[in-house]
Amino acid sequence: MTLLTQFSEYLISLDRSPATVRGYLTDLSVFSRWLARDLTTLGPADVREYRSSLLKAGAAAQTVNRKLAAIAAFGNWAAHNKILPGNPALNIKSVETVSLAPKWLDKKQRNALVQAMKDDLQKARIRYPRLWLLRLRDAVVVTLLLNTGLRVSEVANLRVLDILMTERKASLTVRAGKGGKQRSVPINSEARRLLDEWISIRPDSGSEMLFLGQRGEKMQVRSVQLAVARLADLAGLKDVTPHICRHTFAKSLLDNGVTLEKVAALLGHESLDTTRLYVTPGERDLEEAVAGLVG
Repeated sequence: MTLLTQFSEYLISLDRSPATVRGYLTDLSVFSRWLARDLTTLGPADVREYRSSLLKAGAAAQTVNRKLAAIAAFGNWAAHNKILPGNPALNIKSVETVSLAPKWLDKKQRNALVQAMKDDLQKARIRYPRLWLLRLRDAVVVTLLLNTGLRVSEVANLRVLDILMTERKASLTVRAGKGGKQRSVPINSEARRLLDEWISIRPDSGSEMLFLGQRGEKMQVRSVQLAVARLADLAGLKDVTPHICRHTFAKSLLDNGVTLEKVAALLGHESLDTTRLYVTPGERDLEEAVAGLVG
């Protein structure tokens, strides 16, 4: 069994997400090829030289830091298991970056996306009745993303039983959030109206999943991404992803005076530092600041 395979099994035992495991292994494989010798001979000088070579090659600071994080995680594991005498990345500094808030949709863009969904539904009902059910599903999915801040995988994995609706309120339960943590998220009236309509006409395929594909199978993450991209394109918006919808939800809450602690709980953030990014200047904020300069 190779070292990277053993390290992979260790990450899985810690319940790291599949994406995290893949990312670490990819970065470590690239590093191993650069090193051109066994990882059991790895030392601090190698990590420093690798950091320098990445910067000379023009790698972005975030890329360099991600690769260093993978090496540091491997170093911790290897040192703990006496494969290495210590973590060779322990005292290697990360590359300083200027923190910018994640991208989000402003009110005008969000309204354009919502209007595009309404127009798409109306057109499908009249012209493409066979596709209308899928169009409604897509509208519900995007509306949930904008109004609950769920991650794309969390939306795709929702089950019918995860939705709780009473006369006075509605909520959903995320049972498999990041790190395996559960959380409850309220559903506002905008999302509830469409969700209620979807549930009332959702095909009875025998599946417990809330959102279904054309053949009654579970809706895949890729289908969620495509639904967002398609509707954003109809709204004249480019490069909109489910994660940008999540950011839009968070920024809207903070702009309305909701505390960081409450936003973090709704998003399932483990650290307030992650949520705090939404109150730092974003790219659009900086562009507007420069545009306002008078020469």
